[in-house]
Amino acid sequence: MDKIIHHCVQLHCDPHRAFEMFTVNNLLESWLTTKAEVEANVNGKYELFWEPSDRENNSTIGCKVTAVEDDTFLSFEWRSPKQFKHFANNADPLTHVIVFFIPIDKGTDVHLIHTGWRNSLEWEDARQWQDRAWHIAFQELEKQINNMRA
Repeated sequence: MDKIIHHCVQLHCDPHRAFEMFTVNNLLESWLTTKAEVEANVNGKYELFWEPSDRENNSTIGCKVTAVEDDTFLSFEWRSPKQFKHFANNADPLTHVIVFFIPIDKGTDVHLIHTGWRNSLEWEDARQWQDRAWHIAFQELEKQINNMRA
């Protein structure tokens, strides 16, 4: 069975603002990455750079948005960091991230599902690493949004 990563966070903002946190470059740079080059349309770039001076490593260079419905849904391809690059970034298809923005009384529930993890020990190591990375990122996202609104 294909293993997935699933993270959820409740943000104290409307779905539009939550969606922007994943699609507006300077907002992505406030919680997820050092440099973002995202075009929020189908086949648009979804490129994030953790080391902008080394664009080929620790980045999602070449990744594309695969589906988008403003303020509701976003999906995009994903590349792994350099320690998993030799297998994960040559996989066809790449791993894939889907994000849902669900309005609730107190804001927005954001669900992230990261799929495409194969069944081997090296893939499981990569999945566990990415699961921890998303956990840390979502903590930062929650802090960015929820601490702004007292």
